[in-house]
Amino acid sequence: MTLGGVGIWTFALDQQPSRAARAAAAELEDLGYTALWIPEALGREAFTNAALLLGATKRIVVATGIANVWARDPMATAGAQRTLAEAYPNRFLLGVGVSHAPMVEGIRGHRYAKPVTYMREYLAKMDAAPFMAAGPASPPERVIGALHPKMLRLAREAASGAHPYLVTPEHTARARDLLGPDRLLAPEQAAVLETDPAAARAVGRAHLAIYLGLPNYRRNLLTLGFTEADLDDGGSDRLVDGIVAWGDAAAIARRVRAHQEAGANHVCVQVLDPDPRALPMRQWRALAPVLLGARPT
Repeated sequence: MTLGGVGIWTFALDQQPSRAARAAAAELEDLGYTALWIPEALGREAFTNAALLLGATKRIVVATGIANVWARDPMATAGAQRTLAEAYPNRFLLGVGVSHAPMVEGIRGHRYAKPVTYMREYLAKMDAAPFMAAGPASPPERVIGALHPKMLRLAREAASGAHPYLVTPEHTARARDLLGPDRLLAPEQAAVLETDPAAARAVGRAHLAIYLGLPNYRRNLLTLGFTEADLDDGGSDRLVDGIVAWGDAAAIARRVRAHQEAGANHVCVQVLDPDPRALPMRQWRALAPVLLGARPT
């Protein structure tokens, strides 16, 4: 599987009709991006969505960031993963995660408890699940959406690596130490292609709003040196600047490079538009030659 150094992470395709989403994925491939990361939250179901996008492209890797382990049992997840891995060899990467208590209990109606233990047992059941169909030529890969040390260690032991979300290069360095040198580390990096500080921070602050109400993210941000004051009242400028890269293409590329220098194999760039329902194709086009071309300065 060839992920390359930089991929695109986006909610935006969920906001488009499937035909437009498939066309956008094909254009991302034409621009040279080698991976496309899609979420599973309140929109499209992860594996169905991945199949739609894989069918519209020829080379790009489609990765789930993340498929929610509470959305289906381990056998169903293993079967879906193997189906896509066989149909699209080396082009589907399964990212799985435990999500957050408000999402799992408040929306899905499940009991959220002992997430590391639940994930460990879930992965073991995936490995043991029968699959009486034509399978992929080699075992398909998976990564875990991991922030904290225990989950990162599980990513080292039971997966190909980790996909941290809403993190800084400092977190990437910590994650690399915990994962060791031979595991995939693919952090997400939010970005706003805007040089006006007030305008850029407004977009970044709107993006952060939902995450600052989720305990897992708040706890992780506090371990990175941010304070409760940084996290309150919509988030301080310091927090926004630390989590959301903004500026011209070169500035965003420098943040990507900071993750790479801290140990990331692959950085998933989530481009934010002032309109959260808009497709940021203009920004993806503008960033492609810088992110995928010469080394950032």
